[in-house]
Amino acid sequence: GIRDSSSSRWLGDVYKRQVQANISLHHLEINSRDPKRLAEFYSKVMDMKINRLTSQKFLCEGPSRKIIITTGKNKTLGYAGMVCKNEENLDGYKEFLKKNKCKINAFVSEFYQPGSFSLQDPDNNMICFGVLKKENSFFSNGIYAPLQHITFASEDVEKFENFYQRKLGFQVTDRVVKSTGELATSFTTSNHEHHTIACFKSSQNGVDHHSYEAGEWNNIKIWCDHFAQNNIKLMWGPGRHGPGNNLFVFIEDIDGNWIEISAELETVIGRPPKNWPQEEKTLNLWGNAIMRS
Repeated sequence: GIRDSSSSRWLGDVYKRQVQANISLHHLEINSRDPKRLAEFYSKVMDMKINRLTSQKFLCEGPSRKIIITTGKNKTLGYAGMVCKNEENLDGYKEFLKKNKCKINAFVSEFYQPGSFSLQDPDNNMICFGVLKKENSFFSNGIYAPLQHITFASEDVEKFENFYQRKLGFQVTDRVVKSTGELATSFTTSNHEHHTIACFKSSQNGVDHHSYEAGEWNNIKIWCDHFAQNNIKLMWGPGRHGPGNNLFVFIEDIDGNWIEISAELETVIGRPPKNWPQEEKTLNLWGNAIMRS
């Protein structure tokens, strides 16, 4: 268990191991001026079924992927929903956050058991944590690609990294550093996957993209054929990222949200973070890159 200690490093080391093994991204709530239209896009293009929750709120579900779409400003996030494997883990993590002086708010969700909570990161992104209720829906059909990570855009990546690493106990796996020494990108993980939440330097705060992990290269081919059948052009890729070493393609939804299909993402167990130069080859070992600021 957790002992009272003035050493935040001790707590961080304890929870670095526990968090990595037990917290993953489960669902997102994204906003749209026309949620019905966007839900229909995800249903068709991302191979998901629609469940209308209210007149202005839709749940899109596929195998191990869920997106809630509700009324709001286009290309903005309602919240990111993280899950812990059990109540003991959630309660211990909550105590860890309290010791790190995080402001914790109650949060109720159709997915979580009682006891879930939320917090705001330095850019006011809402990140929620809970234990899943027993899920009734089971998807045996549909193209495989669980929701896996979200990447933010931020004016201050250093502040982002400090919060997720020091306050939330996430592990920094890789960084992209400008020639000036300024931090351009930070990749953090809450489990053994290379990143569950990452951040790019930008002129404004928001969401850069969200990503689905297809598992293996052949599944990316299946997704690309599916996109072609729906007249969706790839906006970037196929390629391979340096950090994470994963294969990827990107598309854009009708609101302008970037969607990544990834495969073969690196598994990280205990290695120190690596610094990468900010250059095209870091973002795409194979060719052209979409360079952020």
